[in-house]
Amino acid sequence: MFHLTLPLTADLEANLSVRCLLTPLSVYQSWLLYNFEKQSIYFISSLKTTCSTLSCFQRVALLVASDIDALCACKILQALFHCDQVQYTLVPVTGWQDLGTAFLEHKEQFQHFVLINCGANVDLLEMLQPDDDSIFFICDTHRPVDVVNVYNDTQIKLLIKQDDDLGVPSYDDIFRDEDDEEGGDSGNESDDGSEPSGKRRRFDEVCAAMMFFELAWVLTKDTKDMLWWAIIGLTDQWVHDKITHMKYVTDIATMQRHVSRHNHRNEDEENSLSIDCMRISFEYDLRLTLYQHWSLYESICNSCYTSCNFKLWTLNGQKKLQEFLADMGLPLKQVRQKFNSMDMSIKENLRDVIEESSNKYGMKDIRIQTFGVHFGFKNRFLASDMVHATAALLESTEKDESNSDNFIKALDSLSRSNLDRLHSGIDLAKKKLIAIQQTVASCICTNLILSQGPFLYCYLMEGTPDVKLFSKPMALTLLSKYLLKAFVHSTRNKRCKLLPLIMAAPKDVEKGTVIVVGIPPESETSDKKNFFGRAFEKAAESTSSRTLHDNFDTSIIELKTEDRSKFLDALITLLS
Repeated sequence: MFHLTLPLTADLEANLSVRCLLTPLSVYQSWLLYNFEKQSIYFISSLKTTCSTLSCFQRVALLVASDIDALCACKILQALFHCDQVQYTLVPVTGWQDLGTAFLEHKEQFQHFVLINCGANVDLLEMLQPDDDSIFFICDTHRPVDVVNVYNDTQIKLLIKQDDDLGVPSYDDIFRDEDDEEGGDSGNESDDGSEPSGKRRRFDEVCAAMMFFELAWVLTKDTKDMLWWAIIGLTDQWVHDKITHMKYVTDIATMQRHVSRHNHRNEDEENSLSIDCMRISFEYDLRLTLYQHWSLYESICNSCYTSCNFKLWTLNGQKKLQEFLADMGLPLKQVRQKFNSMDMSIKENLRDVIEESSNKYGMKDIRIQTFGVHFGFKNRFLASDMVHATAALLESTEKDESNSDNFIKALDSLSRSNLDRLHSGIDLAKKKLIAIQQTVASCICTNLILSQGPFLYCYLMEGTPDVKLFSKPMALTLLSKYLLKAFVHSTRNKRCKLLPLIMAAPKDVEKGTVIVVGIPPESETSDKKNFFGRAFEKAAESTSSRTLHDNFDTSIIELKTEDRSKFLDALITLLS
């Protein structure tokens, strides 16, 4: 006897924990763990061997970070748990304080904890002080991974791909006494905080949702919904510039094989043409954000790729856009109305027409490999549409709702049974993209981006339009990346084109705090590594600046407003 999964309804939204009461943890074959002591990959043939102490009424605690990849991984794992009648409690966590609080609240009831996109880049046991029988399964895309987690494979189980080239150094190389090393340098981090030597900086970037989908595939429990969530998780990493283009293309190819397999498997099924069917397709589509849910004109104006290439914050850029539209031969009436209302004859060849004109204007990669989905006959979405919509819901500032409320709404939007929620997310995403574009234009036109020597710096003053939106980490990070790309396109200073950017915005006016994010230099080919986390720590320590390093991404911190000047001065000294 078991209870069916509780739906994520409004009754549950007020709760921090969403409880799904199912029968006990059973067969979980082929969880990929890393045996760091032997330096080799091995399979756990059944998670039952690891979790043999579970009684019939124990649950797994599922602690999930607030990012899109984590939400998608969570959806896949929830579906797997339902398949195998695993009892679990879902707890959203926004930062280290949340994680610590969640663990304290649940450590008496749980022995096993699954952490998604959190927990790997600190010494977790030192931080949480758990009992010896607590076991943590960690799937985390944040880097660096703390070496203590790497070598404690009794209580810490890092979930990784079997073919990852980890290059983990030996235990003695990391933990030997400093007296035994030349010059007494431990080698864990560089003194200036700008770039570590590598012993704490290990592993290539991964996608948590893809990890859990591949687990489902190995267990022959994968579904089209799981595949779509994995695609969204991968697309999130591309949209938010967390992976290189080469890594993205490689992973897209992997997903394409799975899509072909599922389409081939389902092509003879009776429901393949039903009104509620789901069809995933590989697309070579346009880098125009939300264009199928907007007008083509608004999408071009508010997409980072086209806006930066045209320099739309300038009069010359606006003129160039008009010339571009004329070159395509599209009537302005058609371009300015909703995409769904455009003439079918125009929409049929639209992508080819745009690509041809884009090549003339230097935008040779206007199209990108991606995936689309059809829900029934009329609802079509690109994976990037889902990312932007879900992110907007996750960081919504329109209502005074808790982080957990936003988490549940964002999670809901990923279900095809909740298309109204998804459409509301798309509307929020449009407002967010307009705010980003307007803020970028304002910052560049008023010369708010300052060169501080080793980095660029921009501060959004209180009272700036939409400043509340940029108190959220994902929104501020997306703005920062857009702003840096726009600045690189607009400046004639070759040195500035190679600099990273530090951006700050008001976080909590009453507490007098700002949120600070550091992003690496603009580059299509760089490895996306971000070493600002350690630099921020050192700058705060050396100046006694009051900072809060609560975000799972160490390059995002909170800082007391009055400490901003001395903190920046320390960073300039540290990184020069």
